[in-house]
Amino acid sequence: MKKNVKNGLVNYEGIKSNPTELNNLVSQISTMKLTEKQGNTHKAFYINAYNILVIKGIVNNLPTNSPLDTDGFFDKKKYKIANEFLVLNDIENKKIRAVYHDARIHFVLVCAAKGCPLIMNYAYMPSQLDKQLESRTKQTLNDNSFVRIKSNVKTVLISEIFKWYKADFTTGGKTIIMYLNQYRTTTTKISEKYKQDYYPYNWKLNKQ
Repeated sequence: MKKNVKNGLVNYEGIKSNPTELNNLVSQISTMKLTEKQGNTHKAFYINAYNILVIKGIVNNLPTNSPLDTDGFFDKKKYKIANEFLVLNDIENKKIRAVYHDARIHFVLVCAAKGCPLIMNYAYMPSQLDKQLESRTKQTLNDNSFVRIKSNVKTVLISEIFKWYKADFTTGGKTIIMYLNQYRTTTTKISEKYKQDYYPYNWKLNKQ
């Protein structure tokens, strides 16, 4: 990640020209033996596996302008992950969301699109995972390009992620704005009176 990710953009062409390290990671993911049933080791493993296999999927389909240009990118193409065959949506929905019920994962799983939260140039580690999730959530929800405040019309424009996964952000009777405000700095809290709307998701490739 350190070599191939910069400012939230991925050097897909560079990886394609020298894919050995990526292929080694994919191979390790395929045969990883997970001994515990849950916990941060599993959670970090599946987050990293998702991000690496998204990169692998893009590299395999270059040239491309978007993950959506490849039929079944998220829901048909199967990968071997810890000796199971799964599609990318299975990792997100069955291995992470259904098990951990942690909305912060939406700010670290990166689907190769510019509309996603930025991909980081590091791995997620079990011992640091809670701190990393918290940091990425705060940074993303205080990013003016991700949460767009229109004070003149008392409106907040938010990513369609909040529409697709609304149930994850509204547990315990919270509203989306309440969830956002948990992570917004004191001076940038959003009024509950503001209207909420969604800007179109940008599916263009997050390439360097």
